[in-house]
Amino acid sequence: MPPEENSTSRFDPLRPRLLRIAYRMLGSAAEAEDVVQEAWLRWHQTDRASVRDAGAVLVRTVTRLCLDVLKSARVRREQYVGTWLPEPIVEPMEGDDLTLTLMMALERLSPLERAAFLLHDVFGMDFDEVARAIDRDPAACRQLASRARGHVREARPRFPVTEEQGRELASAFFTATRSGDLGVLQTLLAQDVVLYSDGGGKAKAALNPIYGLEKNLRFVTGLLQRTGPNASRLVYEGKIDGLPGFVTVESDGVWQSTALAIEEGRIVTIYVTRNPDKLRAILRTLHEDTPS
Repeated sequence: MPPEENSTSRFDPLRPRLLRIAYRMLGSAAEAEDVVQEAWLRWHQTDRASVRDAGAVLVRTVTRLCLDVLKSARVRREQYVGTWLPEPIVEPMEGDDLTLTLMMALERLSPLERAAFLLHDVFGMDFDEVARAIDRDPAACRQLASRARGHVREARPRFPVTEEQGRELASAFFTATRSGDLGVLQTLLAQDVVLYSDGGGKAKAALNPIYGLEKNLRFVTGLLQRTGPNASRLVYEGKIDGLPGFVTVESDGVWQSTALAIEEGRIVTIYVTRNPDKLRAILRTLHEDTPS
């Protein structure tokens, strides 16, 4: 077998797993793809004949590249315009149940805590493997994962809704916000609902989170006064990073994803992404799924 063919045949089956790890580490599909591409280049330059477990080597490479990216990412996010949200995706992440809400919880962890938790709790690696991946001893990895687990446990919904209930609430929310039916909207939103909107300085968005039912109703009213009712075009309904939601084209021509966290039949958190840089993966997926 030619060296190039051998290199590709061992790497390509692992690519989806490597992309999932990188995305969960970084919260960005674009950065995940860059990391996996860099891992491929390094793999291509490796003495592959001496590698017994390609998966272990590549997971270790991707994890360490992600840790390097996270160091600079934290600085960039401190300078980010408005609220930073993880990049939304509509494709299901096989093998884990991390939602956008839990991704937000991961953002509060240190890079090493995040890596230890993801590799062990989400991707099923034992702590000896985790230790080799992040260059720490197994006991330290157990402590890192335990601290991370506490944060994630707090963010998990206590009373999760069924997929059908989530889909119905998302559909009702879309209709109420676009038609201006505030009466219906009041029945859908929790009293302590929070809206996060990420425009990244590249699309109009609320710079700060909007807390509480009354403020969110006023926010919707203000939007409708500027755009008029039914000004959005619905493009996609379904899961967005594990949460019920939808993708729209708004009256200003901006694509937008909306994901909803739901507790006890009420919407408790609204995640709106309008930054065009963060919607590229969604647009690519939707265009691939659209018949020509």
